[in-house]
Amino acid sequence: MKKDIVIPKVEDLAIAIIPGEEDDLWDVYLLNFKPSPLSTVLINSTGYGEIEGEKVKTTTLRHFFEEIPPQSYTLIEPIQDKLFSLANEYWVSFVLDELMYDKKYVFVHGSISKDHFTTVPFLDKKGVMIR
Repeated sequence: MKKDIVIPKVEDLAIAIIPGEEDDLWDVYLLNFKPSPLSTVLINSTGYGEIEGEKVKTTTLRHFFEEIPPQSYTLIEPIQDKLFSLANEYWVSFVLDELMYDKKYVFVHGSISKDHFTTVPFLDKKGVMIR
């Protein structure tokens, strides 16, 4: 029965987007604040929204990481700044203590800007982060 299915809550993870070396490219990172490693990590990324009144959806990219160590980060992908006018979604699934977890992180239209910068842990750089 549905009531018997355990859906564990995802905590101590974040997605951060930080300006890259090139003007038009930024870097997307997954941060693991947990004291344990994450295994079998799958991240789907996609953008969607409207540009000039027309619906737009980007290609869905899939990234796989066998393990992400505790108290660390990993680079997911670069992202072009022209995609910031869309909602950018990162759906993270992973295994921890033999349970599967998943959580969706959505950077809504306009949220990826210097106005929303914070210091990103582990990287000590300024960027936008959803925890």
